[in-house]
Amino acid sequence: MRGEPSCPKCGGRVRAPGLFSDSWQCGAHGAVQPLQPVIPPSVEGLGVVVNRARVPVWMPWPLPVGWLFTGVACAGDDRSGGRATAVACTGPGPLGGMGELVLVAEELGVGLGSRYAGIDGPDPGPHIDISATPHAKVVAAGRPTPLWHVTGTPDDRAVFAGEARGIWLWAVVWPEQSGLLMYDELVLTDLRDAGAEVELLPCGALSPRILAAD
Repeated sequence: MRGEPSCPKCGGRVRAPGLFSDSWQCGAHGAVQPLQPVIPPSVEGLGVVVNRARVPVWMPWPLPVGWLFTGVACAGDDRSGGRATAVACTGPGPLGGMGELVLVAEELGVGLGSRYAGIDGPDPGPHIDISATPHAKVVAAGRPTPLWHVTGTPDDRAVFAGEARGIWLWAVVWPEQSGLLMYDELVLTDLRDAGAEVELLPCGALSPRILAAD
């Protein structure tokens, strides 16, 4: 786990704003919202991300039976606030074994969701067909939210994407067959709106999925 910001699109090193640029810079991707070091799962650590986020911090709430909160990440700096968030949860897969879910909320062009999805380009773009019937639905902040299957991803995961609260919502599930979880109409809560019940959030060990976004 690195202790310094990195590029949300590739994980590479980034240069802080300075004399010649007022934005964080990646050698491969230019100006980026820096991905801050992943925070191990704890209610306090989650609160840090929630308090600085300018985008939703999505979590299934209540968590599916047996599932635990297993990590959180945020892209953005102290000046811009959190422009992308990623929350990891781990628990029993619908077909047995362990499943892992990473939910990403991000502004257009940040590229964190694509990195977890394992696709090129900063946004779902040509990888989803929103003219087709949605493949899954969630309830996000009380609103039915359609999600479409993202094509061209690695075989080890199932990826869905759509729009909630005006920005991208990604759901990345490992292994691929645990994507069945997304057909149960999960209820997602924006933790910025949650109350004191979040203090009862069950936490597990840090998920390697949220550390290795590729």
